Amino acid sequence: MGLDHAATKPHEKLAAHLTDKLDGVNALIRTRMESRHAPRIPEVTAHLVEAGGKRLRPMLTLAAADLCGYGGEYDVHLAATVEFIHTATLLHDDVVDESAQRRGRPTANLLWDNKSSVLVGDYLFARAFQLMVETGSLRVLDILANASATIAEGEVLQLTAARDLATDEDIYLQIVRGKTAALFSAATEVGGVISGVAEDQIQALFDYGDALGIAFQIVDDLLDYQGQSAATGKNVGDDFRERKLTLPVIKAVAAADTEERAFWTRTIEKGDQRDGDLEHALTLLAQHDALGRTRQDALQWTSKAKDAITKLPDHPVRQMLIDLADFVVARVS
Repeated sequence: MGLDHAATKPHEKLAAHLTDKLDGVNALIRTRMESRHAPRIPEVTAHLVEAGGKRLRPMLTLAAADLCGYGGEYDVHLAATVEFIHTATLLHDDVVDESAQRRGRPTANLLWDNKSSVLVGDYLFARAFQLMVETGSLRVLDILANASATIAEGEVLQLTAARDLATDEDIYLQIVRGKTAALFSAATEVGGVISGVAEDQIQALFDYGDALGIAFQIVDDLLDYQGQSAATGKNVGDDFRERKLTLPVIKAVAAADTEERAFWTRTIEKGDQRDGDLEHALTLLAQHDALGRTRQDALQWTSKAKDAITKLPDHPVRQMLIDLADFVVARVS
């Protein structure tokens, strides 16, 4: 999910600063998603790529490279790579989750079919690897290949852990580090690597992306229980209906008495959901201040992201990245 509406939007400031580079990324994406033999590929890809996403992950690559004084052209290649990997995972996710809506629009698997979504996702992964290779950097290839494997690993872990009440905060963090933070941290790290900066700065960029990605996913999970459908493009309680054990529920389960635990077992583990269950779940979350405590966790990760990025040289982009970290959590009151 993208960043929703607010009075000040740091991602828009960042986009304005990186306009020329982002135009280059968009042009490269359009060129590389073409297929001479299978016109369905650009159709499916365009539906998602041009659906109004904020291009947050590719922006992080461009911002990291800009912050490090990079003057070449491969930041655009890597930003497009990151967006292709992200889009591929979204296509696959929507099939796995049987989702009907993404960014406020019908999902590709609903408009076409599951087969098209899976195969076009595979095509985009392949395109991403072609783009990576063109940079000529084995280290960049290593970082993004590892991130791609970690994302898949996180998704598979979620399959087994998401409906198991034994899933604790450590396992949740492992899932989030995989399915979300891995691409954020790879996006920022490769920006530093192609710029040739010192190892401590590359590590700081990685740490920023990792913490930002974790905060972003925690907020996403929080918005599922207290967001507005128009702003999030999702329905409130989708995670509950899909029986996903996200951080707010994990906190409520940890504090649950026998009767409450039986409720979570029935609705999440067994999938026996009835009228009024979502409302009761929201009552239990409020009772244990699960949403407030989840927001505190997000704020702590935001703080870690800001601490990391301040290790980079003073630069207008550095302040934009600090503001972006604050804004991620400002999405929830």
